[in-house]
Order: sequence, then C-alpha cells, then structure tokens
Amino acid sequence: MIEGHFIVIEGIDGSGTTTQCSILASRLTGKGLPVHVTREPSDGPVGVLIRQILIGRVVVPGSHGARPPSWATMAALFAADRLDHLEAEILPNLHDGVSVISDRYDHSSVAYQTVSSGGGSDVSSWVLDLNRRARRPDLTLVLDVDADVAATRRGLRSSNPELYEVGEMQAELAKFYENIDAMFPADRIRHIDAGRGVDEVADAIWDEVMKLRGESE
Repeated sequence: MIEGHFIVIEGIDGSGTTTQCSILASRLTGKGLPVHVTREPSDGPVGVLIRQILIGRVVVPGSHGARPPSWATMAALFAADRLDHLEAEILPNLHDGVSVISDRYDHSSVAYQTVSSGGGSDVSSWVLDLNRRARRPDLTLVLDVDADVAATRRGLRSSNPELYEVGEMQAELAKFYENIDAMFPADRIRHIDAGRGVDEVADAIWDEVMKLRGESE
C-alpha cells in the first residue's frame, strides 16, 4: 500500500493552525481521501501532561514559589511526546495509506524553546538533536501572521492565555518563523500569508497540497 502524506501546519498562537487543519481535512475527505487530523502536544500521556503545564495546572515547587518547568525540561517533554505520537498515531496511519495532518510538529519545539530560553543557535541545535529521529513531514505549511493580528485573534477566545501566549514572546516567535527554513534545510516548507481571510488562506494551502500530490485544479 502507498503511504499517506504527512502534512504539518505551523505558526504562532492565533495564526489559525487549528482552523486550517480542519478545513484541509474536509477538502481532502471531499475528494474521497482517507485523512487523520492530529496535534501536538498530542493526546497521549506525555502530551496531556504538557497541556496541563501550558495552562498552569502543573508547576514546579521551589523556594521562591511555584514556576513552570524550565525550557530545557519542556524541550525534552515535547520530544518524548513527539516520538510517542509518531509510534502510536502518525506512523500507523501513514502506513495504512491515510494522510496525516498535524497541528504543529518539531518546528514548534525549535521555535518556542529557542525563543523562551532567550538562547541562540546552540539552543536550536540542541533541540534539533533531541528530535533527530522524528520522521520528516512531506510538506510543512507555515502560517505567517503579524503578532498584533494574532494577539487580537487570541483575545476572542474564551480560554485563559497559556504559558507562551505572551505578547513580546509571540512577536519574537513570528520573526523566528519567518526564517524557520534555515533550521530545516532538507524539509519542504512553504510560507502562507495568514493575515488574509480564512478562505483565502485555505485556498493557498490547498494549492500547495495539490502540488505535493502532483495534481492541479
């Protein structure tokens, strides 16, 4: 059986990754193609722990009060979740001929842990090394959006801000994502202007996915 395609949609918080994953899945399903949508952090055991950390339900006690785990601990947790995610969910679906669409992947780890650590290339290299056994996507779509626009979108959500949803950090992440290709020179990465309307962004994503599949519409 021919493997399904592994497609990742990336971007800062509020860029529209979750919305676009859902739209893309619907369009592929409409063509009669089997599709599985997933996300990172995953819904596996390590992913659930990470999500609890992100919303402040799990903290590290200390003499100066409770705090989130360090950026290095978070990088290790994300890498562990990713490998479990691959083994339990992504690879089995791909091997069955199902295309997998993931809301984030290791590009997020490199971006978020590098920026949150305040580090540079040494941090990026270490995070990349942690994820060196992660299967590469067939296509990564980066949703580029102005940090202020993304902040406005996040403000419309009913949930409380998560660990990394801080204005200054998100602005730095937006800049990092603009040049994420340099971190993954062998990956097929395409940038999408996500400052446009939802349908326009979805159409741009669809064009790239059709090119991946060798189709044109």
